[in-house]
Amino acid sequence: MSEAPHILVVDDDDRIRTLLKQYLTREGYRVTVAANATSARKLFATFDFDLAIFDIMMPGESGLELIESLRKQGIKSPVLMLTARGETSDRIEGLKAGADDYLAKPFEPEELALRVNAILRRTHVEPPPEEIEMSGLVFNAKRGELTEGDRRVRLTEAELQLLTALASQAGEAVSREELASHSAGSTERSIDVQVTRLRRKIEPDPKQPVHLQTVRGIGYRLMPD
Repeated sequence: MSEAPHILVVDDDDRIRTLLKQYLTREGYRVTVAANATSARKLFATFDFDLAIFDIMMPGESGLELIESLRKQGIKSPVLMLTARGETSDRIEGLKAGADDYLAKPFEPEELALRVNAILRRTHVEPPPEEIEMSGLVFNAKRGELTEGDRRVRLTEAELQLLTALASQAGEAVSREELASHSAGSTERSIDVQVTRLRRKIEPDPKQPVHLQTVRGIGYRLMPD
């Protein structure tokens, strides 16, 4: 099981920090808090945060100045900005500085959680598994090998590129056009031919595929065990 996303909350208001830490912890996140930009910098030097929540209006260095500085340093953690100001110009200023979203105070914790979840879905992509199992076969994308026990199943270069592309998005529908782009000289029509050949090598019954599935009107989907 992957570790829960780690969120940094930076706000000079003790009450807000406590509220957000309690609420986001109950939502299943790991939460660290800081009272100002100086403390936040020290934390960024130690941890890689999956998301940061900055208050814009802080004494000393503001949240806007902090995010601009972090972006110049190459720190790319997504940021949700909090502020008591709700004018459009302030929202635009925050987004231009490099924020991913913006929420005006006062806010409902449920709305904050929804925004946090949406940002993490967009930015926190799990790497594809190194190995995929399919009815006794194991495909290792890193090594470019399809094996059944100790036996290596021979794949043509086109079949390997096709299987690798599908495995990188296992469980998701991938268009014929995208699949063709992964193999030099391939067309959408040739992808259909390669799929038929590949099914003979990976499916228990190629006429009733369970792993290399057709997604009508789109393309194909690879479903591991």
